[in-house]
Amino acid sequence: MKKALITGITGQDGSYLAELLLDKGYEVHGIIRRASTFNTERIEHLYQDPHVNNVRLFLHYGDIADSTNLIKLLYRIQPDEIYHLAAQSHVRVSFDIPEYTGDVTGLGTIRILEAIRETGLKTKFYQASSSEMYGKVQEVPQRETTPFYPRSPYGVAKVYAYWATVNYRESYGIFASNGILFNHESPRRGETFVTRKVSRAVARIKTGLDDKLYLGNLDAKRDWGYAKEYVEAVWLMLQQDQPDDFIIATGEVHSVRELVEEAFSYLGLDWQKYVEEDPRYYRPSEVDLLVGDANKAKKLLGWEAKTKFKDVIRLMIDADLEKAREEAHINKYNSSKCTVRGSAIR
Repeated sequence: MKKALITGITGQDGSYLAELLLDKGYEVHGIIRRASTFNTERIEHLYQDPHVNNVRLFLHYGDIADSTNLIKLLYRIQPDEIYHLAAQSHVRVSFDIPEYTGDVTGLGTIRILEAIRETGLKTKFYQASSSEMYGKVQEVPQRETTPFYPRSPYGVAKVYAYWATVNYRESYGIFASNGILFNHESPRRGETFVTRKVSRAVARIKTGLDDKLYLGNLDAKRDWGYAKEYVEAVWLMLQQDQPDDFIIATGEVHSVRELVEEAFSYLGLDWQKYVEEDPRYYRPSEVDLLVGDANKAKKLLGWEAKTKFKDVIRLMIDADLEKAREEAHINKYNSSKCTVRGSAIR
């Protein structure tokens, strides 16, 4: 039975990757940070599964800012594969907390690579790189050979982590691969990311819970895929005989405006009645266009994106609509209870 260690297991990608690895018979270990409240909602269904819990899924308290803890975990777990997904991953927020972003997103990768070197483990390492490294793009579409030009502290930190991964691969012979994933979405996407922000708002507006959606740059264009498919490519990278770097993308580009139009029209709404641009959500330096060429992944990994942009958005809206309807039902029930009690008192 192979052992895998996932940093960021409670995130969107981490939860889908954990599912995939468990389905393939792995023993899966995940690092979670200690907090006053549990942040394990995305993997709760796995952790409560009697066929998985206490058998093949293990969660460990730790932090990628704590190198000593990482070394101890590697000695204890002895993983065959390490998937490094953890990061401060919100681009806009990285402008507000650049030092923290650099420490966690950039230096966090060095700490894990050093832990691998220090322990001498013959493990395979995956680094979650990002399309944001291309920033002010030097060619369209972006390829593995396209020069980086990051436009945010997050992008800068990811470039640092990318080259650290290449350096440790070449200097110490570590099996270390970079997956340059372009935007990938799902119903598990964080609520502050634009796709989920839109899908959630549309559902809440449709059910009467909200009446407005405020967004930043509507003209920004991105290559959006389906996260559940993208983690399959991540796994495939570590099944190769040699480490390498791969772009994972759909090759299609859509603007935020198109995203909004598609989402609102899906529920029969006119987006212009509900959406407003808000300067608070603009970035100090914008990334106008990101679209990836995943031909290398198709050729060497046998992977290509299957789920289309519209289908991803509709998957997200359907999930958020179900949640919104539940909330609206609860609110209506609570309101009726208050009305009955008030009538009784009168």
